[in-house]
Amino acid sequence: MNLNYQHKELANGRWNEFNFFQQMANVGSEVIRAINWRERNKEYSMMAVDRALELLDLTIQDKKNQQKYRLNELLRLREFLADYFYFDNVYKSTDVNFNNYFLAFNYAANI
Repeated sequence: MNLNYQHKELANGRWNEFNFFQQMANVGSEVIRAINWRERNKEYSMMAVDRALELLDLTIQDKKNQQKYRLNELLRLREFLADYFYFDNVYKSTDVNFNNYFLAFNYAANI
């Protein structure tokens, strides 16, 4: 286990107990939190981005998500998030794009 994880218990294996939709809904919660904090408190926003990327990395590492199509989507999502929050947003992502993307996972996780 990496001692630098913010979600130590999740990184220690608990994350893998969640189904894919639950994992993605949790990633989405952090992304939405980052978006909501961006204008009010940049530090809080970036902390939420870091947590989102950490949870996304745990999702990528989870063996149940290793199918090629799913892994490709997760890796692309990581690229889009990093570009949006840390770089130049060359993919032209928007808050609405991320809200809509993660809303579907939130819905699926709660069925």
